[in-house]
Amino acid sequence: MTDKRWAYEDFEVGASIPLGSKLVTADEIVEFASEFDPQPMHLDEEAGRASILGGLSASGWHSCAMLMRMICDAYLLDSTCQGSPGVDFAKWRRPVLAGDTLSGNSTITTKRLSQSRPKLGFVTFRYELFNQDGEAVFELQNTAMFLRSEPS
Repeated sequence: MTDKRWAYEDFEVGASIPLGSKLVTADEIVEFASEFDPQPMHLDEEAGRASILGGLSASGWHSCAMLMRMICDAYLLDSTCQGSPGVDFAKWRRPVLAGDTLSGNSTITTKRLSQSRPKLGFVTFRYELFNQDGEAVFELQNTAMFLRSEPS
């Protein structure tokens, strides 16, 4: 038995887990972009306004990283997660701009036990992030591996 709150059995298909909220600041957008995605629209407000994004915009990869932090804070750090075999899709729906407040949810779409490792199960999640106006800004789907809490 595990001392973690979230094991394979705790995830029910169709259930949704709220991810909390995250204020996106101009400083963090520029800091992330400076190191990982130094395109002008992620480094400079004026360049962002001149682009189709309409303002200083977080890199799509920064959006992924912010989502990952929100997932960790919501449940992953208190789970039996063993990693992920990959991402099914990532969709950037709208720009994430400096000053946006992101919120979202994680919905369990499928789950199955591993055939080769009886103590392990696979859970597929669909994540959605929204800005403060309720507009979808990012979607991602992936499968994660969790240890079972029940004996096999």
